[in-house]
Formats: sequence, structure tokens, C-alpha cells
Amino acid sequence: MEYVLQTNCLTKMFGNKAAVNKVDLNVKRGDIYGFIGKNGAGKTTLIRMAAGLASPTDGSLQLFESADLNNQRKKLGTMIENPAVYPNMTAKQNLQHYCILLGLEVKDTVTQMLTLVGLEDTGKKKAKNFSLGMKQRLAIAIALLGNPEFLMLDEPINGLDPTGIKEIRELILKLNKEKKITILISSHILGELSKIATCYGVINNGLLVDQFTKKELEERCSQALEIKVDNVTKAGDILENIVGIPDYQKLDDTTIRIMKEIERAGEINTELAKNGVMVSSCSIIGQDLEDYFMQLMELNK
Repeated sequence: MEYVLQTNCLTKMFGNKAAVNKVDLNVKRGDIYGFIGKNGAGKTTLIRMAAGLASPTDGSLQLFESADLNNQRKKLGTMIENPAVYPNMTAKQNLQHYCILLGLEVKDTVTQMLTLVGLEDTGKKKAKNFSLGMKQRLAIAIALLGNPEFLMLDEPINGLDPTGIKEIRELILKLNKEKKITILISSHILGELSKIATCYGVINNGLLVDQFTKKELEERCSQALEIKVDNVTKAGDILENIVGIPDYQKLDDTTIRIMKEIERAGEINTELAKNGVMVSSCSIIGQDLEDYFMQLMELNK
């Protein structure tokens, strides 16, 4: 397992306020890392330190498991805050300009990038007349110049309409799967990140609240059917032998939890009652992703 970004007690102070407070963050190669937090939580500050645009007050970071940050940053692509796009230039001209600045071959590189981000047909249209989603895709194309192995995108879906969000989401998945680029994407919209991220880090008031995988998030937010009965042993037998649900948990002397086939709640309730088990309550428990995110924020104020 290789890490493209690791931080150790990384801290950034602005006066007496810690914008990033002793953060230990780990991004594995190949992941789409969803970096979640409300506005002002510290996401941008951490990305700026990783990119070399701000210096840590304390702590350290490694890129590609190396402390030689100047060399390793050559493998980074970054889009931070507002897209760095020249409004009076076309998409092609923007990319040509950045290629010259970076000392890259212009012709083939520009054509490839325009195709990659879906802007090959914009012609002479100036960037100031682009939709916000098109501007974001152009900014990502600029960040991709130099073929980075690790791409950091700060709030790339902020302010986009549903079509723009879908376009950026599909582009990120394409870059990760086809180009094998590891991506850190910051956002305050957990529901949208959940469609693409493979790992998550949650930051609140400068503190890293939690890190977890997509599978762990799904387990934490999964729904279940919880049934209160007068006889859990008999209820278990009915579930297995009559209803055909062998997978359930006996939580205590009165409670059974069913993780699958919760849509059969009515049938389960009827069969238990029909076979002499008194059901005092039957309810679906669990929470959606946004509720879970808000709960993490409330617990770590």
C-alpha cells in the first residue's frame, strides 16, 4: 500500500486560531478521497499546504512517502478555489498559455486535454462565456497539464447545476479509472461525494474528525428493521423457518434486528403475530448520509 499524501500533526495558525489543527491525514494511491467539511473548516488551507502555497506552522507532510516535497510536487495537479482561467481567451488559448509557462509541448498536449475534459468543440468561444461547469472542466484540464499522478480539487462542484455536477463527477471517475490518477476532492456536499469517493476524511474547525472507507460509511448508514417482541427465541424460529430470513441479530431479550429484506416488514409482522408472537413495535432504523455527516459535526464542535 502506497500513500500519495500523509500528514503528521499538520497545523496552520492564523493569529490565535488554528485553521488546521494537528491533522493526521492519509491518502492512498488509487483512491478518490472525499475531503468533507463545512465552509471554513480547514479544507482549503490543508490543500494549500500540500501544494506548497502555504507553510505549516507545525507538523509535517510527505508526498509519495517522501519528505523531498519540491521534487514530489512535480507529480501534483491542483485546482484551488476560483478556476485560474483567462476569461478573454478560448479554452485552447488558455491551455496553450499554460503549456508555454510550464515548458510543455503545446500542439498534442492541448488537443488531448481538450478531448479529455470534453471541451474539444468550444472553438472560438471565450472562457468568460462558458458555463460554470465548463470553466471548472477547463480548470481541471489546466491542473492536468504535466500528467500528474495526484490531483487535488478544491470544491469543484460548488455552485454547479445538476448537469454541471454530473459532468464533473463523470470526469473525475474517468480520470481515476482510465488515467489511474489518485484524486482528493474537497466538498461540503457528502451526498454528492458518496457517488464517487472510495475513502473519506471529515474535518471540522481544523480538526480531522474521522477517516473511513466507502464500505465503512455504507455500514454506518445502513438501514435495519428493529422489532420488539415478547419471545425472541420463538420469533427467531419463525423468521428462519416460516418467513425464510436466516440472517438476523438478537440484541437482547426483547429485540431482533434484521439488516436485509427490510421491505418485507409487513409480511414479517403478520407472520409473527399469526404464530403467537406479540409484536410491540416494528420500525426501520438508520440514517442517511447527510444526517450522519451532521451528526459527526455536532459531536465534534
